[in-house]
Amino acid sequence: MSEKDLKNKKSDVAVDEDKRDFLFVTTAGLAVAGSALTVFSLIDTMNPAKDVLALSTTEVDLSPVEEGQSLTVMWRGKPIFIRHRTDSEISDASNVSVDELPHMASDESRVKNPKWLVVVGVCTHLGCVPLGQKIGDNKGEYGGWFCPCHGSHYDTSGRVRKGPAPLNLEIPPYEFVTDDIIKIG
Repeated sequence: MSEKDLKNKKSDVAVDEDKRDFLFVTTAGLAVAGSALTVFSLIDTMNPAKDVLALSTTEVDLSPVEEGQSLTVMWRGKPIFIRHRTDSEISDASNVSVDELPHMASDESRVKNPKWLVVVGVCTHLGCVPLGQKIGDNKGEYGGWFCPCHGSHYDTSGRVRKGPAPLNLEIPPYEFVTDDIIKIG
């Protein structure tokens, strides 16, 4: 082989190595990008759907609810009882001796604003929906709610006072956004 042929062969080998390096870097880069996209897509599918996120919180306008009236809204598939309590209901709930209650809780620990009581409207005995939200409903012996299925009575603070229910009506997580709007969830 001549010297010229040898130089051409060396330059061909150098070009082939450059091509191989380029192809290797390009292939590796595309593999990393594809893997990252696959991992991102996989993780993104684990996020809650938009309809689930929409149900996670509910804002409720309390301005149309007059004193003594109740409102029922749905949150996460459960009824939420909101009651605009009268002064006498607040007084009755505050004057109860906590030691007399089956599930001891003061009225002050169950409300953020004494005028408004917000509870999950599901009986803690067997999951029935107690009566007492509508005008004319039986509100039980303590003026709150009555579960006719097994006879549990709740007071105006949502505390169990009589019957087989073991716990008070649950308080959902909520906060006052303004004086007239609450955000549940």
